[in-house]
Amino acid sequence: MNIADIVAPQRVRLADDVQSKKRALEQLAEILTQGTPYLTASEIFNGLISREKLGSTGIGDGVAIPHARMKGIDDCIGAFMRLPQPVNFESNDEQPVDLVFGLLVPEKSTEEHLKLLRRLAELFSENQTLSELRDAGDGEKLYKTLIARDTSEA
Repeated sequence: MNIADIVAPQRVRLADDVQSKKRALEQLAEILTQGTPYLTASEIFNGLISREKLGSTGIGDGVAIPHARMKGIDDCIGAFMRLPQPVNFESNDEQPVDLVFGLLVPEKSTEEHLKLLRRLAELFSENQTLSELRDAGDGEKLYKTLIARDTSEA
């Protein structure tokens, strides 16, 4: 499964002013509602926060992959945002985060969930990918870069 299978262009953007992890997750929840009228931002935010309480989803190098299992969805849903300035995400490497990929998976989707997380971690471990995402000037360029880097690495 490629990122293009789960991320629509309207769910990739430069974030507004974000000063905290909580605010980043709130904005991510709002973005994840785009094209998913059966989910509310509040439901998504609560799912992301619940997962975050188990341990930070900051994976290092300024990247976080907040994720949650959600009732009522049949397919994985992704979103990506670049923050205007890095925020503390309590990552293991203690580096602040400016690249955030949100992932929602069906409640019972264990193996698919793990495969996607592994694929995303691999993608975001590539220095060239991180550099290109940080240099992208707008949401459209972010989307194109994300999709191009994913399919070239798949």
